[in-house]
Amino acid sequence: MEIMRTRLLRFNGAVKREAAVQAWLDGQPAHLRSMARAWFERMRSCGDDVSELMHDGCPTVCVGDAGFAYVNTFTAHANVGFLRGAALRDPARLLEGSGKLGRHVKLRPGVPVDAAALSALIADAYRNIKECLRAEEAGALSARERVTRREAPRAD
Repeated sequence: MEIMRTRLLRFNGAVKREAAVQAWLDGQPAHLRSMARAWFERMRSCGDDVSELMHDGCPTVCVGDAGFAYVNTFTAHANVGFLRGAALRDPARLLEGSGKLGRHVKLRPGVPVDAAALSALIADAYRNIKECLRAEEAGALSARERVTRREAPRAD
């Protein structure tokens, strides 16, 4: 897994279970939302530290305040999106998109998806955000240590 040195997408207000997220998942179009719901449940189950919120009209999962994945529905398909998808291993080549960081998997009714590969992407996205948060914390501690050392009085 690659830890890309990019800023994390942070959100205020993520909670363990958000009523607006569940209302969206239970909404229309039912055939697409049911596909999205199944994968969002998989995201929720990644760990006890996963929280959720609505962002830009999409159910989004976070660790702490750092977002890592979302679902959305369109006219004829649903997306499982990864906010740091460019950093994920994708041997099954499910990911689409060419942006700097985000990627998504399109789900279409009646078209099978490699469930094991998509589950692996979700698990990898969760591991990636946790590693990014650890790296960020280590960097912050290291920066604080440098400041502390600089500010410490010198014994002459």
